[in-house]
Amino acid sequence: MSILIRPVITEKLSRIQEESGKVTFEVAQKANKPEIKAAVEATYPGVKVAKVNTMIMPSKPKGRFTRSGYQGGRTKTWKKAIVTLREGEIDFFEEV
Repeated sequence: MSILIRPVITEKLSRIQEESGKVTFEVAQKANKPEIKAAVEATYPGVKVAKVNTMIMPSKPKGRFTRSGYQGGRTKTWKKAIVTLREGEIDFFEEV
């Protein structure tokens, strides 16, 4: 099971990353904070994690109108981890 699924990059999160050195990842639902910290430090060598905050993002209703009527459904719930890096850490998204 992979702990880190993908980095979450939005305009708001990019601003938070520049101002306070926090990066956001979508992580596995069953991952806990020590596992997330170890996965970030193993994936990005030279980066030290100061703090990890997690939250479960709820599912949202989605739907569309088709010729046969309304097709409704929901998105999946997912877990978001906001990782605070130590002071003076490098920006590891520069190479992306």
